[in-house]
Amino acid sequence: MSTAPTPMMAQYLALKDQAPDCLLFYRMGDFFELFFDDARQAAQILDIALTSRGEHGGAPIPMCGVPVHSAESYLARLIRAGCRVAIAEQVESPEEAKKRGGSKALVARDIVRFVTAGTLTEEALLNPRESNVLAAVCPLRDTIGLASCDISTGRMELEECPPDRLGAALARLGAREIVCPEDWADGPLDAVARAARTFDSAAGEARLKELHGVATLDGFGQFGRAMLAAAAGLIAYLDHVGRGRLPLLLPPVARGADAHMAMDEATRASLEVLVSSGGTRKGSLAEAVDRCVTGAGARLLAEDLAAPLLDLAQIRARLETVQWLVEDPLLRADLRTTLRTVPDLGRALGRVVAGRGSPRDLGQLRDGLAQARHLHDRLQARADRPALIAALLPHLAGHGALVDLYARALVPTPPTERSQGGFIAEGYDAALDELRAAAGNSRRAIAALEARYRDETCVAALKIRHNGVLGYFIEVPARHADRLMAPDSGFTHRQTMAGAVRFNALALHEEASRIAEAGGHALAAEEAHFEDLIARAVAAREAIAATAAALARIDVAASHAERAGEGGWCLPQVVEEPVLAIEGGRHPVVEAALAKAGERFVANDCQLCESDRLWLVGGPNMGGKSTFLRQNALIVLLAQAGSYVPAQGATVGLVDRLFSRVGASDNLARGRSTFMVEMVETAAILQQAGPRSFVILDEVGRGTSTYDGLALAWAVAEAVHETNRSRCLFATHYHEMQRLAETCPALSLHHVRAREWKGDLVLLHELAQGPADKSYGLAVARLAGVPEAVVKRARGVLDKLEKGRAATGGLAAGLGDLPLFAAAIEAAEDKVDALREKLNALDIDALSPRAALDLLYELKREANS
Repeated sequence: MSTAPTPMMAQYLALKDQAPDCLLFYRMGDFFELFFDDARQAAQILDIALTSRGEHGGAPIPMCGVPVHSAESYLARLIRAGCRVAIAEQVESPEEAKKRGGSKALVARDIVRFVTAGTLTEEALLNPRESNVLAAVCPLRDTIGLASCDISTGRMELEECPPDRLGAALARLGAREIVCPEDWADGPLDAVARAARTFDSAAGEARLKELHGVATLDGFGQFGRAMLAAAAGLIAYLDHVGRGRLPLLLPPVARGADAHMAMDEATRASLEVLVSSGGTRKGSLAEAVDRCVTGAGARLLAEDLAAPLLDLAQIRARLETVQWLVEDPLLRADLRTTLRTVPDLGRALGRVVAGRGSPRDLGQLRDGLAQARHLHDRLQARADRPALIAALLPHLAGHGALVDLYARALVPTPPTERSQGGFIAEGYDAALDELRAAAGNSRRAIAALEARYRDETCVAALKIRHNGVLGYFIEVPARHADRLMAPDSGFTHRQTMAGAVRFNALALHEEASRIAEAGGHALAAEEAHFEDLIARAVAAREAIAATAAALARIDVAASHAERAGEGGWCLPQVVEEPVLAIEGGRHPVVEAALAKAGERFVANDCQLCESDRLWLVGGPNMGGKSTFLRQNALIVLLAQAGSYVPAQGATVGLVDRLFSRVGASDNLARGRSTFMVEMVETAAILQQAGPRSFVILDEVGRGTSTYDGLALAWAVAEAVHETNRSRCLFATHYHEMQRLAETCPALSLHHVRAREWKGDLVLLHELAQGPADKSYGLAVARLAGVPEAVVKRARGVLDKLEKGRAATGGLAAGLGDLPLFAAAIEAAEDKVDALREKLNALDIDALSPRAALDLLYELKREANS
C-alpha cells in the first residue's frame, strides 16, 4: 500500500513539476541533491555514487548529490552533455522557518534559476575564446525573424531572412541554444519549444522600449515585425530562466540581409571556418588565424570570420588598421603587452548586471577600464592613427570617475566570494574601519582570555576554538575535564568529544557576542558598499560595454597584424569588380600543419575574371585539387573579414555568397545518402549563386554511375557558366568534360601536375594551364597501399575497357570476356606458369631414380596446393 510522501519529498515533487524537462538541483545544506530519474541520469554523466534516501511508492528513492561549493564544475559537465538544470535554493533560513511554522517546519525552497546552454554567465561554464549565443526564431507570414544575444556580454542582434536562408543564418550564429514557437512544425531541430503567445511583435517592441527607457526604437535601427516577434520570444525565455531577473541586454542592433557575405552550413563545414571536421577548434581556420591575447578579441575574431563584410568602406577601414600595425611592430608589441593585462570586461559586466557579480568582477572592471584609459593615451598621441582607431578612441576614455571610485573602494585583489567580507579597502569608510578594529580588538581579547583560563585552571593544553555550529568554545583534553566540571569553576559544559571536552564561560560568551556584533555590522556595511558599487556599474553598462568592444576590435587588428608578420601574408586589394587574382596563394591551415612537419607548402596562382570565370581543374586524386579550391575560398573570406591573406598578392572582388561543395558524408538521421547530400548541396548552389558569388565544386557526380555522374557534372558546369555566371573553381576527374572548353567561352582548363618515375607517382601539387593528360588513379591506389595483386588486376580491366571503347565507342565494351572469377583464374594461370618454368629447368638425364621419384611427389603437392 502506497504512503503519502514526506513533506520534504512533497516539496521536491512540487518543484520538479515546475521543471519537468530539467535536472533539479535541490539544495539541502551544503549539497545540491538529485532524486529519482534525475539522480540516475546525473550519476551516470558525472560518474558519482548513486545512493538512496527513504521510500516513495514502496520503493527506495534514488539519490545523488554534489557539493554547493564545487557545483559549477558539475554543471559544466551536465550542460556539455546536453542537459538543462533547475536550481532550487533555500529562500529562508531555518530560524525563519521555525518562526513561520514551528520547530518542525520545512525550510521554504524555490527555483531561483534555470541553467541552460544558451544562458550561461559563469566563468567556469564558458569558454573564454568562444561566444555563447542564444537565438529565438519565429515565422511571420513569408519571412523568419531572428533574435540573438550573448548574455555573457549583452550583445543583441535582430534580423529577418527568407525561410530557405534560415539554416545559413543559424550556422553563422553558431547558437548554443535555440527557442521557437511550439506550434511551428518546421522549426529547427532540437529547438526549445515555447508558448506561441510569447512570440508577439507588439509585446517585443514594448519590452525593448521598457528595457532601454525609450519612447521609440528608431534610434537603434529599423526593426520589422518578425524581428520584434523573435525578440519577444527571446526576452520571455530569459525572463523564464532567470525567474524574473533579466541579464545584461544592450540595445538591439538590426542586421541587414546584405551586410555580410552569406555562407550556408555546408560551406562552413567544408571550409572548417570555426571548427574542424573533427568538431573541435583545432585544425580550423579560426585556430590558424587567431593570435588574439584576450578572450574578447578571440570571440570577435570568430564573429568576423563567421560573417565577412560586404561593405567595401568597412573592409578597407579594418585593413587600413591592420596595415598600420603591420608597419609598426613596436607599437603592435606595446598594444599587445597592455591588452594581455586587460580582464574580460564584457563578461564581468554581464555577471554584474545579471546579479551574479562578485567583488572580483568589480576589480576586473576597475583594472580593465584603467588599462583602456592607458591605451587611449597611447593611441591619442599618434597623429598617424587610422580612421577606425580614431573612431574607437572615445570609447576608451570617460570612465575616470568610476575607476577612481573602484580604486579607492576595493582591495587590490578582491575575492570571488563576498559573504566573508574583506573586499572593501581600508580608509574608504571610517565607520567600517572602526568596526573591523573592534572585531580585531575582541580577537586579541579572546587570546588574552585563553591565557587567563590556562593560568586559572593550570591546564596548559586549554584552547579557545571556533566553528560554525557552536561559535567560540573552550576545549580541554578529557583527562583535564574534571577541573572545569566543578560547580564553582565558572565553566559550563557544552559537549563531550572523543578525547576532548568543550565548555563555555560568561566572559567568553560576552566577548564572542561583541565579535559577532562587530563582525555582523562590518559585513552589513561591506554589503551595502557592494550594492552601491554594483549600481554604479549597472548605470554605466552601455559605456562599459562599448569600451569592451573597442578593446576587442584593437586586439583583433593587432592579431591579424601579428599573423601577417609570422607568415609573410599580404594586404589584399578588395574591389567591386567580379575578379579574383591570387598570386602565390596558400592554404593557411595546411601550410601551418606542413610547417610543423618541416615541409614546404607549394603555392599556386588563381586568376578569375569576367572572361575567364570558370576554371575546370583536373589531375590525380591527392594531387592538391581540393586544397587549391579551399585555399582560394579562404583567401576571399579572410579578405572580406578584414585580414591580410596567405599569398604574395591578392585582388578580391566582393563576394556576396560563398559556396563550397567539397567532399560529402551521409546524413543518416535525415535519411540521406552521401550522393543525396552532394546533390542537395549542389542544388542549393544552382538555385542561389549569382554573378557576385564565388563557388568551389569538387568531383560533382562521383556518387553514382559513370554515365550519370558525367552527365550531372557536365550539366552543372554548364549551368554555373551560363545561368549563375559565378566565379567558380570546378575540380573533376572526368576527362570528357575538357570538351566544355569548346562551347563555354569563359571556361578554361587547368590541372595539378604529377609525374610517374620508375613506377612511382610523384605528386607535384603545382597547378598548370591546360587539360590533364591522365588521372593516375592506379598509381594513386598503389601509393595508398592497395595490394599489388589488386592494382595489377585493375590494370588488366583498364586495358580491356580502353580497347573496348576504342573499338566500339562504348565505355563498358570489352568487359564481356572478363570471367566472373577472373582473379582466381589468373592466379591459377600463374601457378601453371611457375610449374612449367620449373620443369623446363630440369636436367632429367642427371636425376637418379630416387631423386626423380621425390621430384614427382613434390610437383604433385604443388599442383594440389
